[in-house]
Amino acid sequence: MEEIDYGRRDAAGYVFGAFQPASGAAFTHPYDRRTTTNWVDFLGEVEAWIDPTVERIYALADNLSTHSAPHVLLFSLLHPRWEFVFQPKYAAYLNLIEPWWKVLRSLALKGRRFETWAEIEQAVERATAYWNDHKHPFIWGRRRRHRQSRRLGVAALPAISLI
Repeated sequence: MEEIDYGRRDAAGYVFGAFQPASGAAFTHPYDRRTTTNWVDFLGEVEAWIDPTVERIYALADNLSTHSAPHVLLFSLLHPRWEFVFQPKYAAYLNLIEPWWKVLRSLALKGRRFETWAEIEQAVERATAYWNDHKHPFIWGRRRRHRQSRRLGVAALPAISLI
């Protein structure tokens, strides 16, 4: 869940997101409030989005009370392929969706102001569609840059052959 507030005070809400790191596929859905009902509704939408042949779904969530409410427990009982994993406090970096939120903010919101929540919803929807059209597996960790092989400099010892 990512709180979005770009523009006027009446244009605020929450974007819930799901991410499949192996394929890079993403799913977002905006809500006006962060409630248990909206969270369970979102989980149902993710259930429909994920391929039915997938045997296990790991939902990584923070310790927000709406993520562990009784309705969520009922959802997990009705959907046995789901397993909820709660990340430790102060360890958001363990959740792979966190760097993806940064990408989404850059694609949808960076440098723009919105007058209404509907405009934000449309921007997020377009950005998610763009991402999914250009998706790639998401690798956790530092970005690996191509390094040129090191050339020996002036301080290198000359090759000496011993007779």
